[in-house]
Amino acid sequence: MRIWGKLIGFVIGLVVTRGDFGAALLGMVVGHLALDSGWLSGLTHSGGKDGYVEPLFALMGALAKSDGRVSEAEVAIAEKLMSRLELDPLWRRRAIDAFNKGKAPGFDLARTLVDLRTWCLPRRSSVMPFLDMLCDVALADGPLSDDKLQVLKRVAFALRISEIQLVALLAMKGFAWNAGPRAGDWAHAGAYAPGGNRAAPRSNGPDPYAVLGVARDADERTIKRAYRKLISEFHPDRLGNMPEDLRRRAEARASEINAAWERIQSERGFR
Repeated sequence: MRIWGKLIGFVIGLVVTRGDFGAALLGMVVGHLALDSGWLSGLTHSGGKDGYVEPLFALMGALAKSDGRVSEAEVAIAEKLMSRLELDPLWRRRAIDAFNKGKAPGFDLARTLVDLRTWCLPRRSSVMPFLDMLCDVALADGPLSDDKLQVLKRVAFALRISEIQLVALLAMKGFAWNAGPRAGDWAHAGAYAPGGNRAAPRSNGPDPYAVLGVARDADERTIKRAYRKLISEFHPDRLGNMPEDLRRRAEARASEINAAWERIQSERGFR
């Protein structure tokens, strides 16, 4: 049983209030929450591999299998991500087992999404890098299939990421979609219509509006709001104690978001 947090809080409460027993008891409660229970560390530290490696790689397996088969390219991406996450042999084995479980018939996708969400919610800065990795698996074979898109949408919803943010992340990876007929859905972002996924032209880089997940005719306020939301999600300083590869990914995404915003600013004269 951990008691040091309670003792420290109790003593500090007595000293600060010069003997107020009630304040000392309050200090004991605070010390327990902050030091003994691990509550504070859950909010400020990105946590160990125990909480995210297996659900993350199980989702990769399910995503790879969602269109009917797991390709060599998808397996290669998963193995590359194991190296980037700096998994030792034991954790690599656990990641492989989780990937195989995810691609097996009867896999409980909903339960796994709950597990990953539970780990991510106190560590909000981990969410977008994880979705970034899942997008790498989804795009390993080229054009994004509707089956994989549906899995990504479920992941995004579970992790409280808007479809607009998911669209923007995919656009950063070089993919864009034909606009659809209705405002307010994926098509409103200039990003998706069933059967319309295609590689984005690369001559002038990604479409800056697609990168920010907004329609080309969006007003200044809408564009600024989208930019600020995205840049806050990908800011490297929010990652805490995460593998260096995730930090580099966040830095790359932040650079792409800033570049898109600067292009739009220049084209439309925003300040």
